[in-house]
Amino acid sequence: MSKLEELKNVILADGVIDESEVKQLREILFADGKIDEEEAGFLFELNNAVSGKANHSSWEDLFVEAVSAYLLEDGKIDEKETKWLLSKIQGDGKLDKAERALLVNLKSKAGKLPATLDLVK
Repeated sequence: MSKLEELKNVILADGVIDESEVKQLREILFADGKIDEEEAGFLFELNNAVSGKANHSSWEDLFVEAVSAYLLEDGKIDEKETKWLLSKIQGDGKLDKAERALLVNLKSKAGKLPATLDLVK
């Protein structure tokens, strides 16, 4: 079992992400200096599981930073990434606080989002 999967099991045991778990996630995710699609997808799985819970504030920061790093690695969000992101956001049927913060961050960094991602007014 990977370190991420082990940590996911620990997090899901109590359903809340605390500060030390965010630090562990950050260390594992950024160990190679970049975020790949599998890692970004993992973060969405975690976010869906803990959405609306009393997570440490640094969780949202890590989620936004890491997923943005994956999507904006080349400076823009292409069609494939747009479809991927839309499927992740719509996967649980709701746009939560962390996903809303992600879209706001992406819009500010990319300048403009594809129309299908303009879910935040």
